[in-house]
Amino acid sequence: MAEDMYTDFLQRLEADGVRWLELHFTDLHSRLRLTSIPISELDSSSITNGIPKLDGSSVDGFGVIELSDLNLVPDVKTYRVLPWTQDHEKIGRVFSFITKALSEGPLETDPRRVASNLIERLSENGLRAYVGPEAEFYLFTSLDLDFTNPSSGFGYYLESMEAPWNTSGYPTSLKGGYYAGKHIDTVYEFRYDVCRILQDSFNVGVVAHHHEVGVVSQVEINIKHSDPLTTADNYMTLKYVAREVADQYGFLVTFMPKPIYGDNGSGLHTHVSIWNGDVNLFYDKDDRYAELSQTGRYFIGGLIEHGRSLSAIVSPTVNSYKRLVPGYEAPIYLAWSRGNRSAAIRVPVYKLSSMSGKRVEYRPPDPLCNPYLAFSAIILAGLDGIKRKLDPGDPVDKNIYHMSDGERRSLGIKSLPRDLYEALTELESDHEYLRPVFSKEILETYIELKKAEFKKIMSYPTTPEVYRYFSL
Repeated sequence: MAEDMYTDFLQRLEADGVRWLELHFTDLHSRLRLTSIPISELDSSSITNGIPKLDGSSVDGFGVIELSDLNLVPDVKTYRVLPWTQDHEKIGRVFSFITKALSEGPLETDPRRVASNLIERLSENGLRAYVGPEAEFYLFTSLDLDFTNPSSGFGYYLESMEAPWNTSGYPTSLKGGYYAGKHIDTVYEFRYDVCRILQDSFNVGVVAHHHEVGVVSQVEINIKHSDPLTTADNYMTLKYVAREVADQYGFLVTFMPKPIYGDNGSGLHTHVSIWNGDVNLFYDKDDRYAELSQTGRYFIGGLIEHGRSLSAIVSPTVNSYKRLVPGYEAPIYLAWSRGNRSAAIRVPVYKLSSMSGKRVEYRPPDPLCNPYLAFSAIILAGLDGIKRKLDPGDPVDKNIYHMSDGERRSLGIKSLPRDLYEALTELESDHEYLRPVFSKEILETYIELKKAEFKKIMSYPTTPEVYRYFSL
């Protein structure tokens, strides 16, 4: 059966006139990497056993120099022809799994393998998980990144940023971008082009797209739900396509969680549901608050229980915690509600009596998370809540930002970590819920890499520090 699938794949490459194949994979930092090979190098054996083209020692977390040979195994189900290539030089693309040389098995630190293993584990228990992310990001037309000049600090002063937002000449307020109409939304066509390519060329479903709240050309594109592996692939594809289209428009794309001081950050709000056959385990038509089942409540209980350690995976950068501050709809409090966007967990209630639409929205993730790890970790935290029947407490329908510290304490509302190092410390002490699919190797390697990242970035003086302290 597998042999037939790979033979069919080779025949598709030939029929499509593809001359080169890009092998895509994602490192632990969520950076998309690729290598290109001519299809003359492919046969059914190399596709099945892997293509020996990867030096793991050159990718953080993938190997050491004395044991560095790795293979890329194409996942042929992800094959697509890149739409921006010429007919005479067509290029195909596949996502890849990573294996160790000499048939020694999968690479333990391959993020894509984590999501694949999660699906297998769910299936063993008759379950399926669906994930749907809301991807937010910013567009700029130019950035002055002269780090030798404190006055040109990236993101410190809004007026130092050049962006395509509202260059039409129509007057509007600074915070007038949310759901902006076409006449003042000058990134309207950009979004449509990204979404057309996602749907037509990559079979990535798009639920909606619009201008976001951020003053300077903040974009949101919502990806249709699917299983955790497919959705993670689709999110990486969105980032890939957005950058390709931005190049054509002369834009620069950033998925930084907080690129601009004093304005909204970018999130990756993640919607999750768990199904057994045709039954959504989160739906209860008799629940008068949010039509949420007790199972759904236990899932939320797991997210609250493990929310602080989850932060190290879903909010994985130093910059992430500059987004997670009060205001700007940033989800810094581990509480749940229906429509309360000051809570980290929301149960959307746009329409009643909709089993297919009942889901839990986890709001802390940001666009720089590794989607294979983040989606898997969110689901595992919730499943642990179901297994242990963790009560999430009562929903909080008040604006948590406006509560006093004492009022939050009386309600048992915990905050997310204040920085990446604190989150990593939480992950070190709270990770057993991840162990069903996260290997010991990937957890230890991830924590080590992220601690080194934190220490390095925190050693750099920032522009605000120069302004604050230079003349004291």
